[in-house]
Amino acid sequence: MTILVTGATGTVGRRVVEQLLERGEHVRALTRDPARAELPDGVDVVRGDLTDPASLAPALDGVSGLHLITFGGEFFAPLETGEEILALARKAGVRRVTVLHGGGETPMEAAVRASDLAWTVVMPVEFMANALEWAPGIRSGGVVREPFVGRLSAMVHEADIGAVAAAALTEDGHGGRAYLITGPQALTVGDKTAVTGRPARTFAQWAEEHADHFRAGA
Repeated sequence: MTILVTGATGTVGRRVVEQLLERGEHVRALTRDPARAELPDGVDVVRGDLTDPASLAPALDGVSGLHLITFGGEFFAPLETGEEILALARKAGVRRVTVLHGGGETPMEAAVRASDLAWTVVMPVEFMANALEWAPGIRSGGVVREPFVGRLSAMVHEADIGAVAAAALTEDGHGGRAYLITGPQALTVGDKTAVTGRPARTFAQWAEEHADHFRAGA
């Protein structure tokens, strides 16, 4: 069984690749730049671009499972090529398809849901890797800039997202389902930054502390 993972060099795509390898599957990874992929040994890295469906035809040869993303191209615009890609997949004999939810309705996900393949939508609440964006601010001044500091979110590790996708691509019983994936606990920004052991101010707090400065400038 060969499974093609698109977006294979992304935050979640790498984890899908890893989880499939752990299951003993043969993995083919699609990327626009194979020379920079840096994927594990044993992965068949191939060139292709989701904005150009014809470029996927060789990569789909002998593939039984396909993992898709909803954004692509240089500027990560919503992909409009879903129907063409799925037609190629069906012609190649693909049986199972997973798609990583893009945070809202997208043409690619709509095409997947409308297909006659055994599709599964993987819907993570929030990537744990997003917290890495806070690192520079915490290092430089203990500041985390977030607009909605009281919002609860159950962050989920990308490896868990990859595990769900890998199961859907290799097991029966997941077709026609959308899986909402959450972490073990819903936390606020303050809860999350507390684990750093350093006091962190949110952007809202920082703005309040400097309100006089802004008013004077106005």
